[in-house]
Amino acid sequence: MNFALMGQMFWEFMKIGLFAVGGGPATLPYLMDLTKKFDWYTMEDLTNMIAISESTPGPLGLNMATYAGFHTLGTFGGVVSTLGLVIPSVIVIVLVAKFLENFNENKYVQGAFAGIRPAVTALIAAAVYSVCRVSLFVETQDGYAPAVKTMILCVIVFGLLQVKKLQKYHPAVWILAAVVIGIVFRF
Repeated sequence: MNFALMGQMFWEFMKIGLFAVGGGPATLPYLMDLTKKFDWYTMEDLTNMIAISESTPGPLGLNMATYAGFHTLGTFGGVVSTLGLVIPSVIVIVLVAKFLENFNENKYVQGAFAGIRPAVTALIAAAVYSVCRVSLFVETQDGYAPAVKTMILCVIVFGLLQVKKLQKYHPAVWILAAVVIGIVFRF
């Protein structure tokens, strides 16, 4: 067991848990940053983590932390990264719950959240852009080329999701349909 690597993984995911304000999607920029800092997983692995995390029960960020830790260090890595991600939230929730009434009316807290929201939105948008680039384009010697079948599937699913009657279907239905299409057409 590599305790130094576990400690490093715990520390990195604890920082993500502390600063990823806004839930699971807000963890994406931080997880992308880890692909640059460490060889724990690649961008392609990250897109797979997102797909798996979206198709399994539980919060996206938590699922991704568990997957990343497991992918790198096995079961103990999954536990360590998950604990690292969760501990800051537990501490903050306990503190906020204790002082909730004071925080709710505080103009500085309201101002801080007014500033945090657009920054988190921009971080998520940048992460979505990067995930789309990896998912919808293939890397070539000259840069990136469109993965045409993948783009067509993305546009079709996006279009279908705009139809009110189809929005009632659970995301698992869409994911299972994409799995079948991916197998049949070998994306």
